[in-house]
Amino acid sequence: MTRMQLLRVYLNEGDRLDDRPAYAALLERFRAAGVGGASVFKGIEGFGNRGIVHSARVFDLSTDLPVVIEVIASAEQIAAILPVVRASLAEGLLTLEAVDMLRLGSVADA
Repeated sequence: MTRMQLLRVYLNEGDRLDDRPAYAALLERFRAAGVGGASVFKGIEGFGNRGIVHSARVFDLSTDLPVVIEVIASAEQIAAILPVVRASLAEGLLTLEAVDMLRLGSVADA
């Protein structure tokens, strides 16, 4: 078991950065920074600080659904990428938490 940090970046699907979706641009920046991995999750419904509900219901044609990027890395790696995230986004929400990481399979911890 290894102690790591989990960074979550909460965005909207329609957020843009460098003329492309912000989640895609951030994912590329995380990869370029040497982070071991990151995942993007698309929500089916949610609301933010403005109280506007974004939904993927059948009759809604929303293209601004909630998106979460999760990055698990060392505290040092997270500290190094936080300024990049903050400089890249005009708005959004970031959360940090300590996690215990367990690897499974061929890369499992002994």
